[in-house]
Amino acid sequence: MAAETTWAQVLAWRLRRQFVEPAGGGDAVAIARRLCGVQAQVASSAALAVAVRQASPRPGEIEDALWRDRTLIKTWTMRSTLHLLPADEFPAYRATLGALRFWEKASWQRGHGVSAGEIEAVVDAVPRALSGRVLTREELVEAVIEVTGDAHLREALTSGWGALLKPLSFLGELCYGPPRDRRVTFTTPADWLPGGRGEVLSPEEGGVRVLRAFLGAHGPATPRMFDAWLLRGVTPKAVLRGWFGELEGELAQVEVDGMPAVLPAELLDDLLACPPSADVHLLPGFDQFILGAPRDLEPLLPTSARPKVSRAAGWISPVVVYRGRVAGVWEAKEGRPVVELFEPVPEHLLAAETDRVTTLLDGL
Repeated sequence: MAAETTWAQVLAWRLRRQFVEPAGGGDAVAIARRLCGVQAQVASSAALAVAVRQASPRPGEIEDALWRDRTLIKTWTMRSTLHLLPADEFPAYRATLGALRFWEKASWQRGHGVSAGEIEAVVDAVPRALSGRVLTREELVEAVIEVTGDAHLREALTSGWGALLKPLSFLGELCYGPPRDRRVTFTTPADWLPGGRGEVLSPEEGGVRVLRAFLGAHGPATPRMFDAWLLRGVTPKAVLRGWFGELEGELAQVEVDGMPAVLPAELLDDLLACPPSADVHLLPGFDQFILGAPRDLEPLLPTSARPKVSRAAGWISPVVVYRGRVAGVWEAKEGRPVVELFEPVPEHLLAAETDRVTTLLDGL
């Protein structure tokens, strides 16, 4: 028989599992590990996502982990967006996403103005161009053209948000290198990370590892929820069934306000003992608490508030969370959060959290 719980309890439990309530996370690597990555399209949002989860944030910690210690890696992964991931877990994400090969679809190639042969040439040329090197985007484009002899690729490689480079990230052949004169650079994980490419996993092994981690931070969940987080709903259903089937013996069946879902069995008692949240939190844009849940999850995000939170071009606003539910949005003005509320929030709790986040913003 499935255990029964409510969304209020689940959202409170997720806040706790994700080191939001209380702010009890460890270093940036530990937080990225628990969250299954920190989205890093906007560097300041990623830094704040880590800082709000720490009792004593350390300025510059993410940069040190990326460029000095190399314990974090920055590259395109879930939903083809930039993420910070623990370097030692990158092989699982690489194995999971690299097998999905979305770039081989004719519709994707037409949308990016390249042929199947051209994208194949890019996938072949980039690792050779980057071998033993750290290149700016402009340098990488010229190196790829030199390798392929195809000048037509210049326009495709320099337009958009690096779409033609994302397959290389999924395949584990490309990651960000240290900035040079404020410009982005790229290199290969094999050259950059202390463990090189790391262990070689099958797509099944990688998928099971990523799913297990996801359920531990963003569960209870369904295959649809996991797929929306992983690749915006395009993972083949047979692949999803295989990953969930492999984990079946580890999972507990849960009904969340009547909705069937699963959770790692070892975490079930912790979930059922978790009291609903009564606190107020200011979370940054692109926060995993929002990204790990479906956009249509009404108990988290009221329908009327969705246009304010999930905006054009995939932009996810900073949010005010009260009792585990989005109660407003905010933006920083002159170093201090300015709040727009959709629902009433206790003024004293909001004031205290605003002061805390003001201090964090000042330290970033």
